[in-house]
Amino acid sequence: MSGRAQLMWDEEVTGYDFGARHPMDPVRLALTMRLVQAYGLDRAVQVVAAKPAGESTLRLVHGQEYIEAVRRASAAPESADGSYGLGTIDDPAFAGMHEASALIAGQSVGAAEDVWRGEALHAVNFAGGLHHAMPRGASGFCIYNDAALAVARLLELGAERVAYVDVDVHHGDGVQAAFWDDPRVLTISLHEHPRTLFPQTGWPEEAGGEGAEGSAVNVALPAGTSDEGWLRAFHAVVPELLAAFRPQVLVTQHGADTHVEDPLAHLAVTVDAQRAVAESCHRLAHEHADGRWVALGGGGYAVVDVVPRSWTHLVAIAAGRPVEATTPVPEEWRQEVYRRTRMDAPRRMTDGREPSWREFAESGYDPADRLDQAILATRRAVFPHHGLLP
Repeated sequence: MSGRAQLMWDEEVTGYDFGARHPMDPVRLALTMRLVQAYGLDRAVQVVAAKPAGESTLRLVHGQEYIEAVRRASAAPESADGSYGLGTIDDPAFAGMHEASALIAGQSVGAAEDVWRGEALHAVNFAGGLHHAMPRGASGFCIYNDAALAVARLLELGAERVAYVDVDVHHGDGVQAAFWDDPRVLTISLHEHPRTLFPQTGWPEEAGGEGAEGSAVNVALPAGTSDEGWLRAFHAVVPELLAAFRPQVLVTQHGADTHVEDPLAHLAVTVDAQRAVAESCHRLAHEHADGRWVALGGGGYAVVDVVPRSWTHLVAIAAGRPVEATTPVPEEWRQEVYRRTRMDAPRRMTDGREPSWREFAESGYDPADRLDQAILATRRAVFPHHGLLP
C-alpha cells in the first residue's frame, strides 16, 4: 500500500448548483479547495479527478427508472418529475444535474477503488457525502448517493465488512436504507434528534433488517448538544462497535452542519470539535481497518465561516499534515473570500475551544441527562447484537 493520501477534486463539481437562493451554495466547495491550496496541502496529497460514475455504477444503488428521470430533468429542468423528488424546493432541477451529480459520485467511487486496491491509504472527497438520496428518489439536497455508491463498490470489489460513520447533523438515512438488510455493512449515524430535524428518521430502535440486526446504529442527539456532549456520544458508541465489527475499510461522512452557526440545524458544535472527530476517525481507521479510510464531506451551510475550515482540517489530517488550530488563516484566502462573497472570512483555524469530554464508561450514566439517555438507548438497541454490554 502506497501510504499516500489522495484528494479527489475536479473543478466541475461546483456545477452541482441548485440556484442562487438555495442553501447548498457550491462556493463552499471552491473556497475549501482554495484554502487547501493556500496551506500547500494540495502538494502533500495526490490530487485526482476521477471520471463520472457511469450507469452501471449508479445502478449499484439507484433504480434504472430514477436514473432516467434524473437524465430527463437534467436535459429539460422544467419537465422534472416530482414523484422522484425532483423539481422540489429541496431539490430543484437544473441543467446538467445528472452530469454534476454523477461526477461527484465518481469521485467517491474512485476514492473507494483506490483505497481498496492499495493505490492510496486515505482518500478525501469533500464534495461528496450526499447521504439522503434514496434508491428511487432525490431527497435533502442529494440526487445520487455517492456515499452509498462508494460502499457498494467496495462490496463489489470483494470487501466483506465495511463500516460507515456519519457525523452530519442530519440522519444518514439514504445510506442506512441502501444497506438495511446487509450484515456486511455497519452504518453508524450521530445526528440531531428526529423530533426536531429533517429527515425525522434515525431513532435508536432503527437497528437493521432481518438477518442484519445491529448493522444500523443511530445516536439521536438532543438539540443544543455542544462539543463535550457530541464528543462524549461519539466515543461512547463508535470505537467499541468498530472494534467488534473489524471493518476492512472505514468510510466516514463529515457534514459540517453540526456547527453552532449553521442556519439549518440546532446543535452547538465548534470547528475544534469537528477537527477532533476527524482525528479520531483517522486513528480508528488505523486501529481497525489497516488505515484504509475514505472521508467525505456532506452538509454545511455556513459556507464561509465554517465549511472551508472544517474540511481543510479533514484534508490536512488525511495528508498527515494537520493544521494547528491556532494557525492564522492565509490573507490571500481571506481576500478571495471577500472577492467571491463580499463577506469577511475568519482569521484563525479555530473557534477558540479546546474540546474535551467525559468517557461514558468511566464517568457513568446520568439518568437525568438527555444526552446520556440518548447514548444508552443506542447502546441497548445495538450493542448486544455485537456481543457487547450496553
